[in-house]
Amino acid sequence: MSTQTAGLRAGEVTVEAPAAMDAGLSFIGRISTPWATSRECPRQGDRDEGPVCRIEVDEPWRAALKGLADHSHAQILYWMHLARRDLVLQSPRSNGETTGTFAIRSPNRPNPVSSSLVAILEVGADHVLVRGLDCVDGTPLLDIKPERCPEAPRPKGA
Repeated sequence: MSTQTAGLRAGEVTVEAPAAMDAGLSFIGRISTPWATSRECPRQGDRDEGPVCRIEVDEPWRAALKGLADHSHAQILYWMHLARRDLVLQSPRSNGETTGTFAIRSPNRPNPVSSSLVAILEVGADHVLVRGLDCVDGTPLLDIKPERCPEAPRPKGA
């Protein structure tokens, strides 16, 4: 375990991160939100009353949006590019109790892939407007997957 202590809360522990490896991920766009820092982000997004966020999809991936408007919800996968990658034990600001990284939803993890179930409000030619995200403005987009949400009515034709 590492002895690095800069920016750590009481009880937090780091490890030496392995050398960078390319998993073959490609960013397909960016997410625009009202939050400039992770401290401003909500702990989890609110699909019903959260702010409208814009997912910008890059060329050549825009054609992949075809048919998404037939769905009420989507799972958004994104890369938490500002997160630490060396914490194995964390003390979340919500309760301060030291907990293993894999037992909490913190963005600080070995591979900072995050996901949010969002409500789809609009699908345009190059973007999707949604509610329910919890990431900083400019977060890289990894994927969009339609999702059935049990409490939501099914769209026509689905």
